[in-house]
Amino acid sequence: MAIFLLDSAFAQQESHEALMNRLFTELADPANPGWERAQNQILAEWEKSGSPAFDLLLKRGQEAMEAGDFDAAIEHLTALTDQAPEFAEGWNARATAFFLEGRFGPSVSDIEHVLALEPRHFGAISGLGLILQELGRKEQALKAFRASLAIHPHQDGISQAAEALEQELSGTEL
Repeated sequence: MAIFLLDSAFAQQESHEALMNRLFTELADPANPGWERAQNQILAEWEKSGSPAFDLLLKRGQEAMEAGDFDAAIEHLTALTDQAPEFAEGWNARATAFFLEGRFGPSVSDIEHVLALEPRHFGAISGLGLILQELGRKEQALKAFRASLAIHPHQDGISQAAEALEQELSGTEL
């Protein structure tokens, strides 16, 4: 019986990885008319912590951010990252809260955690680009935007930011 349970858990993990690989392949296709469905499924998968308590902490942190209460958001999300350090979306949400509060150092640190856990996290990569751009590190920002767009080419705002940086760095105006 124990062997069956282990085999079943392994098969579920493999099927989750296969699902995510398929979704990222669909998302990366610039000609795919179903890219929004793939994006939404990826985002939904990322928000699954596997624990109702962790899901609640994420929700409370997100709600506090939406209300503009960044201290409360950071408090909830710190509890989440402390209790679930392998849950990339907890780190990503806290990185966002730090960013919105203007605390770029802690935001970058959390983005590093996100990308160590989920290297294809286009939101974290584009967030890093925004921070680098804000800090005047334009070449690095452009590199981050391009990396994010390679994963998710349908990000209009990031595409526009990358084009503007390319123009600026080449010395031509839009």
